[in-house]
Amino acid sequence: MANSYDLIVIGGGPGGYVAAIRAAQLGLRTAIVEREHLGGICLNWGCIPTKALLRSADVFRLAKHAKDFGLRIDGEVSFDAEALVKRSRAVAGRLNAGVEFLCKKNKIDVIWGEAALAAPGELRVAAPKGTTRPQFPRPKNILGEGVYSAKHIIVATGARPRALPGLEPDGERIWTYFEALLPPSMPKSLLVVGGGAIGVEFASFYSTFGAQATLVEALPQILPAEDAEIAALARKSFEKQGIKIITSAKLAKLDKTDDGVVATIAAESGEQRIEAERVISAVGVVPNSEGLGLEALGVKTDRGIIVIDGLCRTNVAGIYAIGDVAGPPMLAHKAEHEGVVCVEAIAGLSPHPIERTRIPACTYCHPQIASVGLTEAAAKAAGHEPKIGRFPYIANGKAIAMGETEGLVKTIFDAKSGRLLGAHLIGAEVTELIQGFVIAMNLETTEAELMETIFPHPTLSETMHESALDAFGRAIHI
Repeated sequence: MANSYDLIVIGGGPGGYVAAIRAAQLGLRTAIVEREHLGGICLNWGCIPTKALLRSADVFRLAKHAKDFGLRIDGEVSFDAEALVKRSRAVAGRLNAGVEFLCKKNKIDVIWGEAALAAPGELRVAAPKGTTRPQFPRPKNILGEGVYSAKHIIVATGARPRALPGLEPDGERIWTYFEALLPPSMPKSLLVVGGGAIGVEFASFYSTFGAQATLVEALPQILPAEDAEIAALARKSFEKQGIKIITSAKLAKLDKTDDGVVATIAAESGEQRIEAERVISAVGVVPNSEGLGLEALGVKTDRGIIVIDGLCRTNVAGIYAIGDVAGPPMLAHKAEHEGVVCVEAIAGLSPHPIERTRIPACTYCHPQIASVGLTEAAAKAAGHEPKIGRFPYIANGKAIAMGETEGLVKTIFDAKSGRLLGAHLIGAEVTELIQGFVIAMNLETTEAELMETIFPHPTLSETMHESALDAFGRAIHI
């Protein structure tokens, strides 16, 4: 049958299209159902465009300090908000077209519309509802509304910004990350509600371009998922840059004014009144699991998250889930890996179930933050006797040459076995360095292998080596 497939993936985001490509490689007739844009939120409205904007912020920051590098820029360093956004959208557009090419190359059909599970192995696809967000052109030669069947169906519908009562986005004064990626001009003042990775990245970006940014977090530390020592260093750095941070605080009230908002923040020290031109709501996301017909088929969910096992199988045969809709950590690389694991299990291979403690996390603020594995507190809570190694960027030759001496690499080992339990980094390019520790953990590396490894000089990676050495009293350069 023309509308019959071995596998249909609902959602064309990172996890969805990677799952489809791997399925095609394994010889499965495959289709993707998408309603808005191939590449999903990450490629179009998240990971990629934000990194393009943050790269502009890095270049702007360096240009303002050109004198420190023996360079001269005649005149004031300035920026063009419209041009920043245009570059960011062009980067996203290029990758969006790349996903379309990959689908064509791998003979993956693209079905344009909104899918719902009509019965086991059967989907009904309706015309997509309108969206107010700008979109890239739809792929060519796509399929549309109709009934489609597949022995295996993967739900990869992602998530959307959470809206709190009193903080409902209006697209003008109260933004989600969608609007924050398309500023018509740079606000002079900004309130960011939520101190996780998304909130911190936007506070860092807008602060770099002159906004007086205030970051409010309900928990006692910003970046709650990170090691407490790293989060404290990040806070110190952000405050030095001029970002105001209020923790253990909640938004009690928000009033709109003619040119902005007035927020009442309830903190441990009492209420504070903050005026700002714009507010970014960065209080997390909720899974897109409604309207898929999951309940009628008996697919188990927990607060909207589809419950899966280590191979991404739901409790209903033939239905699987990957990515944000299947729960945290809500990261594109986790979704992609789940897609591969899921499809390889479907094809009868023997993939390893995902080990969640080996999923790296990266935050692309200034300075960057990256981590993998257990924090110091979690290692102790799990019954380990941790041995901690630390090495500061200020003692690294490459960091000094780069003018990036603010940073720390922290490693956590088990004292008895020498096993690497976790690594937590803050500083220049740590989002690139972290993968070395991820590979080490995946290979079940102990301190012996890390200490015996030759790290190239001069590189920032030497901080990783020295941190491992320091955990066992052997650091050379401190």
